[in-house]
Amino acid sequence: MYARLATFQNDPANIDNAIATIRADVESGNVPPGLAGADVLLLVDRESGKLLGITLFESEEAMRKGDDALNAMSGAAGRRGSVEFYEVPVQTLR
Repeated sequence: MYARLATFQNDPANIDNAIATIRADVESGNVPPGLAGADVLLLVDRESGKLLGITLFESEEAMRKGDDALNAMSGAAGRRGSVEFYEVPVQTLR
């Protein structure tokens, strides 16, 4: 498994709107081909307005395709800071 971790900065006053937009996108099931089968986690610090988007992929190749798809999407989460890529050697999510 592989993970793409992106950091975002948003105005704390806009966090609920950002969450609602991202939730609607994820729950719609209408995802770009590069994100089919990926799992998404969104971590939010409401006080600072910082968001961490973690997207999990089955393979490194899927992660690279997903990265292309995510880079083409709008910035609902706010101003993107960094994007990092990781291998996930242990997973206990259910």
